[in-house]
Amino acid sequence: MCGIAGLFHPGTPKPVDPPRVRAMIAAQAHRGPDGDGVWTAPGVGLGHRRLSIIDLAGSPQPMIDGEIAVTFNGEIYNYRALRAELSAMGAHFRTEGDTEVLLQGWRYWGPAMLDRLDGMFAFAIHDMLAGALFLARDRLGVKPLHWAELSDGSIAFASELKGLLAHPLLRRQPDLTAVEDYLALGYVPDDACMVAGVRKLPAGHYLLVERGRGIPRPQQWWDVDFSRRASGSAAALGEELLDLMRAGVTSRMVADVPLGAFLSGGVDSSAVVALMAEASPRAVRTCTIGFEEAGYDERAFADTVARRFATAHATRVVRSDDFALIDTLVHHFDEPFADASALATYQVCALAREHVTVALSGDGADEAMAGYRRHAFQAAEDRVRGLLPAGFRRSVFGTLGGIYPKADWAPRPLRAKTTLLALAGDSAEGYATSVGVTAPALRARLFTPEARAALGGHRAEDRYVAAMRDAPAQGPLDRVQYADLKIWLPGDILTKTDRTSMAVGLEAREPLLDHRLVQFAASLPPAMRLQRGCGKWLMKRSLERYLPREILYRPKMGFSTPISDWFRGALAEEAAGLATSSLLRETGWFALPEIARLADDHRAGRAEHGRTLWQFLMLERSLTRLFG
Repeated sequence: MCGIAGLFHPGTPKPVDPPRVRAMIAAQAHRGPDGDGVWTAPGVGLGHRRLSIIDLAGSPQPMIDGEIAVTFNGEIYNYRALRAELSAMGAHFRTEGDTEVLLQGWRYWGPAMLDRLDGMFAFAIHDMLAGALFLARDRLGVKPLHWAELSDGSIAFASELKGLLAHPLLRRQPDLTAVEDYLALGYVPDDACMVAGVRKLPAGHYLLVERGRGIPRPQQWWDVDFSRRASGSAAALGEELLDLMRAGVTSRMVADVPLGAFLSGGVDSSAVVALMAEASPRAVRTCTIGFEEAGYDERAFADTVARRFATAHATRVVRSDDFALIDTLVHHFDEPFADASALATYQVCALAREHVTVALSGDGADEAMAGYRRHAFQAAEDRVRGLLPAGFRRSVFGTLGGIYPKADWAPRPLRAKTTLLALAGDSAEGYATSVGVTAPALRARLFTPEARAALGGHRAEDRYVAAMRDAPAQGPLDRVQYADLKIWLPGDILTKTDRTSMAVGLEAREPLLDHRLVQFAASLPPAMRLQRGCGKWLMKRSLERYLPREILYRPKMGFSTPISDWFRGALAEEAAGLATSSLLRETGWFALPEIARLADDHRAGRAEHGRTLWQFLMLERSLTRLFG
């Protein structure tokens, strides 16, 4: 696990100044505390920060072999099998790690090698003979990669945005459409960036730039397919699912450093620990954080799993109101990020790093196997949509939704206004709105008329609508999950895990995002993913031999943070101060009296605006760091 950066001149191969590349990787030093390296040649420069996991002393980067050079962030789990295959073809290896497999794989297979890779990765290969730069990102977007065209015509790339910001030719201009996306979703999705002109290479894509041929569009090399259905009994498909989960876990247990797992006591992390314990000859190291507030604390469930599998268990009680971490998160995320569970994720990563260098997580199962409560709500709404004509729904539910009082404070099933309005529209529009944080009507009030005009009709929800419309899918649940895998997973979940783990020099691995497992889950009949309101149905049924029912079938909690309470208590003045922020005023984007009204109504208990206030707090601090 590492941080990478580099420069490439796609026209004339101008000299690259090594100190500029060094500055770009120095800005990402936290991603690789074990070493660094810079390599330059006419028209190209590659940089690397290393967190040593495999072949600790023998695979320095950037790695060069003749005319080919690579800088690589991530892990290739099947590198030994690929190494054997390449050796049989005549390749010669000088190291014992996975990086050299990329060099030789490029030499023998070119871009087609991506289909053979099992791993999480973002890497850059420079081929001197071809005069080409090849950037690639893993199938599901576990590892990040940002890139931009600079004013001198060069391409700059880096794992994190701060790596690009270290280059003096990158123009720091904000992108208002990314602000709209952020306010709607709570994060800046992968097809947007808060800094205008910066792009993120999409998950499952590569970019091949050949000197003298201009800069093409990134090419998709992998996509999950929900259009095919697996056949077989629930028992047979459950065994196949369990075999794939085992393979995902065991392949990610290869490391030359201490390895462990996060353990929340939820289904996903408990499943990973159970399968690790099955495969490990020694006690698995597990880490849990707890909170003093009973409604947020899952230690009892984690303890149950730790005792069941005799893990070497570490627990720490942390404050759920650790405001000092806010600036730490702003620094490491670069762009505003309003998923408040990042506070808890950072804390469990810090605890894990005291004991291990690699930790397995349960990320991805909810997206792949329909585990979110919103999937069940959406399925129920889609059943109603299927029974009633669209005109009737628009007339009746739209009218009722318009007059019904808002209840944002209530659980989703009790928010009748939200549900009625969702039923009035189509499935994609309803889901696009449901996954948001700040609703379209409220965003319209928060933006100034000038900002609304500048947005030119751009709407954050449209990317969800498009993803669901164009999904390779058969039914509504397929389309919902596809959109989550393409937008929510890389933009929120994987960004959160990458930035918080890398902030403390920890490698996090996601075994439940093994691409074969994800594709198999996508092929399952919908009723085996979601049945009678129970998400991850087949996964839970298959795990009954490992885990007790009180773990498998308890209500989902997740990492939660009492942000609404904060803005009625310790952060109340911070919320009020947003309406007088000189930075927010200078943007000209926001109706500050409306922000003041949100803060006042929330503090007085007249309305629930905690999440929106948190968004504005993180936005204001991120904008200050990026442009202030």
